[in-house]
Formats: sequence, C-alpha cells, structure tokens
Amino acid sequence: MSWRLYALAQLPDWSERWQQLHVASGASPLLHIDFVQPLASAFATGSELLAVYEVVGSPQAMTIVVPGGRGAWSTFQPPQAPLGIWLQHPDLALAPLLDALLRALPGCALMLGLTQRDPLLAARPAANGRLATLDYIDTASITLDGPFEHYWSLRGKNLRSNLKKQRARLERDGVVTRLECLRDPALVAAAVNDYGTLESAGWKAGAGSAVHSDNAQGRFYRAMLERFCRRNCASIYRYWFGQQLVAMDLCIEDGETIVVLKTSYDESVTAGLSPTLLMREQVCRALFDEARLRRIEFYGKVMDWHLRWTEQIRTLYHLNYYRWALVARLHQARRPTLPEFTTEQACISTK
Repeated sequence: MSWRLYALAQLPDWSERWQQLHVASGASPLLHIDFVQPLASAFATGSELLAVYEVVGSPQAMTIVVPGGRGAWSTFQPPQAPLGIWLQHPDLALAPLLDALLRALPGCALMLGLTQRDPLLAARPAANGRLATLDYIDTASITLDGPFEHYWSLRGKNLRSNLKKQRARLERDGVVTRLECLRDPALVAAAVNDYGTLESAGWKAGAGSAVHSDNAQGRFYRAMLERFCRRNCASIYRYWFGQQLVAMDLCIEDGETIVVLKTSYDESVTAGLSPTLLMREQVCRALFDEARLRRIEFYGKVMDWHLRWTEQIRTLYHLNYYRWALVARLHQARRPTLPEFTTEQACISTK
C-alpha cells in the first residue's frame, strides 16, 4: 500500500482505472475522466504529477498535484475546474492518505492543500494539530423533486411576476422564444463558437477571460463537451428571441446530477428583459418534467439571483494538511498577514 508518482502525461494510461474509482466513489461529473483529461491537456504547465495510491494493485485514491513553493503542494486547480482534482474510495480515512502522500512527494513536502472541496461529496473534517480547513465560497443547488408547478409556486412572487410580464411583453411584440438542447458531439464545435461570440461581446472580452474557439478555454470546452456528448451526458442550451441567440448554458451530467458550467447572454438585449432567467425557467421546467435527474448544481459563488431560485446553499471549503504540527502552527500564525486568497491560490500559499 503506497503512493506512486507519475508524469501527468501518463494520465491516459490510467483513464480506465481512474473511471473505475470515480464510479466506486460516487464522485461528481466534474471528476469524471472526460472532464479531467481535457482539463489537464488544456491547462497543465508541466509541473503537475499524477499520484496513485494502490492496494494490492488496485487504485484506491488518485489525484493530480502541483508544487506551490516553499514545501507546499496542492491539488490541480485551473479556474475552469469548480472542484479540486482528488478521488478516493469512501472506505479510506483521509488523514493517513494525506500523510503518506506528503512523504512520497519530491523534496521535503511540508503541506498539502486540497482545494475547493464539496461537503456533499466529502464531509468537512474537524480541524486538529495537523489539519485545517478554510471556507471557500457558498454555492447553490436545486433539488428536482416533484412537479415543476410545486417548485415554482414556492419561488418569490416578484420573480414569478417579473418573468410572466417579460413573456407577455415578448408575445405582444411578436417575438417567438425558443429553447434548444444540443447533445450531438458533431454540433459541439459550432455551439462553443456561438458561446464564445456571446461572451466576447460582453464584459468578459475586456477582462480577457472570454471563451474563444481558438484559445485554451475554447479548446477545453469543445474537447470536454464532445466527450460528454458521446455518452449522451452533456446539454448545451441555446435560447432564442426569434432568430437572435440571446443566452446559452453549457452543462454536463453524470448519475443524478447536472452541473451548469458556463452561462452567457447577449448584453445588447433591450433593457427590462432577462434572457438568462427566461432560459433558466424553461430549462428547469424541462428537467423537472423529465424526472431523469435529481439535482442541478451551479458550483459558482452564490449571487442574488440564486437566492430567488433556491434555498439550498452550502459552503465549499479548502483543506490544508501539514507534515508536522509545528508547521501548521507557524503557517496559521502567519496567515493574518497574507493577502486575501484568490480562487487560483486557494489556501495553500506559504509565502
């Protein structure tokens, strides 16, 4: 029973065993090999390692880790990944796994950070001398239980009235709305290009964070969505006002969960109309009516609009595990002097 380290380029050789562990652990679609492999191909820098914990030749834990400087390591965490990349069999205790991995990592590894953990998938452990946790963000979900009409009746009067008025206004103006759901891998490239066109016309273009068909983000979403579509496990929603594409959602699913990865809309739409909310109402209605899935996950920071759609909020967290309790005390003592952690830095900085 030990951890073995491999160059990340060897991940395809482990894809079948990664997926077997994914199934055994009941993990999120965000940890499916069809998400992780394109993520690594698009955003790895060359310093990452694939770590595999085997028991009698069978992987019981797998992760991708990256050095963070001054003896710190963390799980691979590009901004496009809502969860840190870590899989383990549910019967294994976490602390012994972390302790063994720290000792297996190159050099004198002092701290290992598991970033952006979901308490629904991995219960938040109690802090102790060598383990500390830190709140990341609150995130929202919707349980798809019962008829849509019951769920909708529990939403606020202002939300329901506002969207009803918008639909009536569009009807008066002769604008026909249309929702498409694309699941064909052959249509993904064009859909990602459409998404990039929407996003590039908005504020994200100025911030340099928009998806383009020819940048790393665009290549990642195309490759990843094509893989999920081949298993009939992706939904690309496009919402139209007549012939005008006004909003899109990029979603993946696995088991009973659908995850909304990306949302964009046409910012030139007339004031007083909310194409994203109109689209979301129709998407929710369709998912409730299908009764095929059990939960919608957003995995982004809770916004005001989330609170109008659901009361189901939980806190994602980071976890730090230290080689010695003394290192933990020194790091905790210095933390108040550190700048606020960004999404990419998470809680692993020792600088």
